Amino acid sequence: MPDTDPKESGQRYSLQTVSLLFPYFKKYGVRLTAGFAALLGVDFFQLWVPRFIKLAVDELEKGVATQAGLLRIAGFILLLALGIAVCRFVWRYFVIGFSRMLERDLRDRLLSHLLTLDRVFFQRHTTGELMALTTNDLSAVQLACGMGLIASVDAVVMTVAALGFMIYIDPLLTLIAVAPMPVLAVITRFLSARLHKRFRKVQEQFEKLTEFARSTLTTIRLVKAYTQESPQTMRFGRMGEEYIQQNLKLATVQGILFPISGLVANSSLLLVLFFGGSLTIKGIITAGDFVAFISYLFMLTWPMMAIGWVTNLFQRGATSLGRIQRILDEKPILFDNADGGTLQPVTGNISLKHLSFSYPGQSEPVLDDISLDIRPGLLGVIGKTGCGKSTLCNIIARLYPVDDGKLYWDGRDVNSLTLSNVRGSIAYVPQEVTLFSETLHFNITLGKADASKEQVEKVARAAAIHEDIEALPEGYETRIGEKGVKLSGGQRQRIALARALLLDRPVIIIDDGLSAVDMETEHEIISSMAGYLKGRTCINVSHRVAPLVDADEILVMDKGRITAKGKHSFLLKSSSYYATIYKYQTEAQGRKP
Repeated sequence: MPDTDPKESGQRYSLQTVSLLFPYFKKYGVRLTAGFAALLGVDFFQLWVPRFIKLAVDELEKGVATQAGLLRIAGFILLLALGIAVCRFVWRYFVIGFSRMLERDLRDRLLSHLLTLDRVFFQRHTTGELMALTTNDLSAVQLACGMGLIASVDAVVMTVAALGFMIYIDPLLTLIAVAPMPVLAVITRFLSARLHKRFRKVQEQFEKLTEFARSTLTTIRLVKAYTQESPQTMRFGRMGEEYIQQNLKLATVQGILFPISGLVANSSLLLVLFFGGSLTIKGIITAGDFVAFISYLFMLTWPMMAIGWVTNLFQRGATSLGRIQRILDEKPILFDNADGGTLQPVTGNISLKHLSFSYPGQSEPVLDDISLDIRPGLLGVIGKTGCGKSTLCNIIARLYPVDDGKLYWDGRDVNSLTLSNVRGSIAYVPQEVTLFSETLHFNITLGKADASKEQVEKVARAAAIHEDIEALPEGYETRIGEKGVKLSGGQRQRIALARALLLDRPVIIIDDGLSAVDMETEHEIISSMAGYLKGRTCINVSHRVAPLVDADEILVMDKGRITAKGKHSFLLKSSSYYATIYKYQTEAQGRKP
């Protein structure tokens, strides 16, 4: 079969993108109905103003006008103006309010969806891109669904109604007045595609700016340490210049569209002044009719002038909505089994059977034919950098998918269990510690916000961080800054460990999570954790042998394989790599002053 026509595919995608908004229009249908009813009220009142002006002008022309009559007409116009003001407030409150609620709901949906995606997605998309989506792009959608929607509906209603009144006054003059409009329609269609393309480039450049600013601020200490302030400023300046250039290209299209809209509108006015004036002189229409016709033409001029602005808003909104839709279309490679079962309680027995794993896009396996039975107790894992230790932890923690029959929890195939059940049974301390710009108490109780003070202090002592915290001016209520910038690397790791211990879960994974503390402190922590590890499964990945000497079992990994396993004493005899590392580390420790 022939490939799908790209144009047809694009049209289907555009319809799918617009359909993203349908549930929100339905959800806020009553609000929108009230808002648009008020908008129609504004248009209705505005359309009657020229009729009263015509009446006054005709009376003045005939010489039959009286002060009382003119005052009465002015009173009617004042009432119409009051009705316009009230209705205008109502439609702004309801419709602009709707656009803000839509923005909020879309932002909530986008964030909720992002939280379902896995590591592969975040390796392909930068934080700056995602921040741009939740700020700039959502703002563009909000404007399109607020003022853009109002202006377009208002333009259609006013155009139809004004044309109807103009035709009623004089059909031929109406035809002359609208003669220039096809020119505007052709130009608008030609320029709208360019608006879409150039706005997309503006948004992409904004993503780069946002990501650069974020990465610079989060690595500010490194930037200063390498005296890169000036180079970073220059790079940011070049990116800002590119952003300006992209905006100028967009403004060029807008700069063409808006003046042409005004030119067409004023051309219509010129034609009406010439031909309408002639008809008035000849007595074919009255002076009142001529004034009313001009008033209706001014009402028609606004839609013509608004075409450029509305087109710009809709193109920006459509571009941004398309970008949001593409993110919402992303699916995690690891998804939850809706019909999956649960383990209650989890005993921490984990089995891997001939498990091999390669990262997406890579052919070389990171784990190669791993078979392993993990039981409650302390399991140590050691090996060279890049041997697959962290990948093994990630697989066990269900951060990457595995084939059926390769990974079992308590005798159950992990793919038959829900993600929440497996992950909810694990307390994970990763290599890269993540802390929030909050208090120490908040960071420790992240997974258990209702923990008591005694519980928090208990796990802090077990992680050998309690004394450090107490030495701070505000203790556990000390705010630690962006990513824990006020703490040392070892302190950050011990905070993360205390957080994991507080969860009191059956499986604890420490993926080289104590690398920044000295060997004695690491050994002390492992020993103090003995009470927590009783009846639990603890997997401790380390580059040091000393903290693992008391482990129930130690794995030695190399090139994605388990090359040796057993207790410390056994490995000293059976594994030359393990014995060499232990000898080197103990000798190095002995040489320290």
